[in-house]
Amino acid sequence: MTRATARLVAGLLAAVLLLLAEQCWADAGGPSLAERVIWAVNSGGEAHLDVHGIHFKKDPLEGKVGKASDYGVRLPILRSSPEDQILYQTERYNEDTFGYEVPIRDEGDYILVLKFAEVYFAQSQQKVFDVRLNGHIVVKDLDIFDRVGHSTAHDEIVPFSIRRGKLSVKGEVSTFNGKLTVEFVKGYYDNPKVCALYVMKGTLDDVPKLQPHPGLEKPEEEEEEEEETEGGEEGGKKKVPAGSKTRVQSGPRTPNPYAADNSSLMFPILVAFGVFIPTLFCLCRL
Repeated sequence: MTRATARLVAGLLAAVLLLLAEQCWADAGGPSLAERVIWAVNSGGEAHLDVHGIHFKKDPLEGKVGKASDYGVRLPILRSSPEDQILYQTERYNEDTFGYEVPIRDEGDYILVLKFAEVYFAQSQQKVFDVRLNGHIVVKDLDIFDRVGHSTAHDEIVPFSIRRGKLSVKGEVSTFNGKLTVEFVKGYYDNPKVCALYVMKGTLDDVPKLQPHPGLEKPEEEEEEEEETEGGEEGGKKKVPAGSKTRVQSGPRTPNPYAADNSSLMFPILVAFGVFIPTLFCLCRL
């Protein structure tokens, strides 16, 4: 009985400890962002540790596929922290379709994050390409300059899941063999490229967001706000749509000359006729 009791107590203690460990894990928010990342590469560049602790490896395609470029290092990259601008300043491009293979062993929900910046072209429709994930088009007609402008960070975020040997992305399903193939597809305008990319476990809410773009901020929904009016018997308030205070007028309204009373124009004419007719009558009698 003593041994049985000891085993029972030991089992209960182990269960309690496990529950406490799980609770502490949940309270701590689970694994960190860096721990969720299973693969990361700084395309066309050297290894880099970003501000979130993600370790980007040196480009494995160096000397194998495409060309590396550091043309962007002379430019400051908007929307990116100063420490991580190198992730957008270097890139790999190719004159044909190219890509990376990412080994994935575990099932679950994943996020593919693709980093881009246009550091060469200064107008849209100069570089346009697609991104393909295991044969599925996940980004169509990507024109970086058209999206965010020149020397500005832009991330494409693609959620996907792997379950029971199947890859699900963008509402499409295909067989998964343990390798995720990320391809940058040659289009009609120039060459496809990428600056950096990584794959992590998690959801869209787990992905770090870039700094806001001043020129791309969506206007907030118009809300009615109250402003006090001067005067009035009750000193009341009237509601005006938001933004009406900052609305710029083109200038003071000028009177319409064609809207004046026509009677004022006829008076000189009648006076002239009144003087001309008697004068003519007098002349005729002479």
